Amino acid sequence: MHIEETVTITKAEYDSLKREIVELKILVAQLMQEIQLLRNGRNSGKSHTPPSHQFTSSNSRSLREKSDKKTGGQDGHEGNTLLMKAVADKVINHVPNYCNCGADLTDIVAELSAIKQEIGLPEIRAEYIEHRTFSKSCNCCGKKMTAAMPVHLKAPIQYGAGIGAMVGYLHTYQYIPYHRMCKLFKDLFQMKISEGSIKNILEKLHNRAIPAYNEIGHRIENSDVVGGDETGIKINNQKGWIHTWQNSMYTFTVASYNRGYQTVQQYFSNGFLSAVYVSDCWAAQLKVKAKVHQLCLAHLLRELNNFEDALGCQWSTELKLVLKKAIAMKKELTADEYRKPPTKVIEIQEELFKILDVEYDAKHKKIKAFIKRLVKNKNSIFPFLYYQNVPSDNNGSERAIRNIKVKNKVSGCFRSKAGADFFCCNTISCRYCYKKWSRCFFSSPYNKFSCT
Repeated sequence: MHIEETVTITKAEYDSLKREIVELKILVAQLMQEIQLLRNGRNSGKSHTPPSHQFTSSNSRSLREKSDKKTGGQDGHEGNTLLMKAVADKVINHVPNYCNCGADLTDIVAELSAIKQEIGLPEIRAEYIEHRTFSKSCNCCGKKMTAAMPVHLKAPIQYGAGIGAMVGYLHTYQYIPYHRMCKLFKDLFQMKISEGSIKNILEKLHNRAIPAYNEIGHRIENSDVVGGDETGIKINNQKGWIHTWQNSMYTFTVASYNRGYQTVQQYFSNGFLSAVYVSDCWAAQLKVKAKVHQLCLAHLLRELNNFEDALGCQWSTELKLVLKKAIAMKKELTADEYRKPPTKVIEIQEELFKILDVEYDAKHKKIKAFIKRLVKNKNSIFPFLYYQNVPSDNNGSERAIRNIKVKNKVSGCFRSKAGADFFCCNTISCRYCYKKWSRCFFSSPYNKFSCT
């Protein structure tokens, strides 16, 4: 091989290695940015990131600003303390019968010197109530009349309404799984109850709650403002989802194996045509039919915080200031200004559009995707400035799914789809009376859905 050929081959290899080094440097820089983003934001404290994908164990940074107030009760806060009951349920008198010198004090009248009360619990045991029917013969016609048993008694022996209400309360409000509920009844009430019986009781409660459940769904469908969200949970050892829809008065939840738009269609086929629909940027939520969509600004601010901390993105800082300015403006708007938006609302809307009109080709891919998403849905960022009852965030839906997350942490999963359906139906709540139906609706067979 000639020396010229050797030089040519060596130079070609050098150029190839040089290009590869440049490409690797770019890749390393991108990976370092990705790692920084993960360290700042990829944890289960944020939406769409399950614990199994969590990069670090630290919680996401709260959007709440630091206050100058001290921790604990503030000045002027009215404290609470235990108060004595005016008429005690039980009185125990402690009277001295002998003096320290040995003298007998039995015949001496005692004077009250001090009163103290303690709060206790009576022993709770299962009460077996026996129902007997009797017959009488009429002296006039000779016909024999027999009294009727109460209509709710179907079997020779069954659990009463009070036990049913307790099972519904423990399962739906205290999130206790079947097995531990059996232990609780045995240890506290000296009463044996099987998991099968608990399942049957919950099914009866579920059937009784269906009219109220459907009515709440109907009222939400016809609301002016509706918030929607979903969260993952194991159902029958499969990946499942709990969807929730809520307004200022009602909460409606359903269990499904599908996270997408299919579940929305199943329960709200017409969407929410008369409502402003508040949600995050999940595609299935944005696909919901509604008069107007409102994106959750709390979700957007968390992402902007992440970009700002991890990448030092100046654009993120500018947009964050505009969003915070709009949230502060919401508090100052009067009822009349919603009917005819003032100049300041129009100006901040234009300021938002100007910030979104940015050249993003050179930005990080995650920022680029974020900007594209906002540009596509730019008319869904500030509707809360045009509608008085529309919030700037979806925190109402986040609170609605908190029951599901607590249930998941306590019980771990739902062992059947029916069990998930029972929980969703029995956990419906009405903010008008501030009660869960598992606490008031099931306590008596005569209660009806009557809130207005």
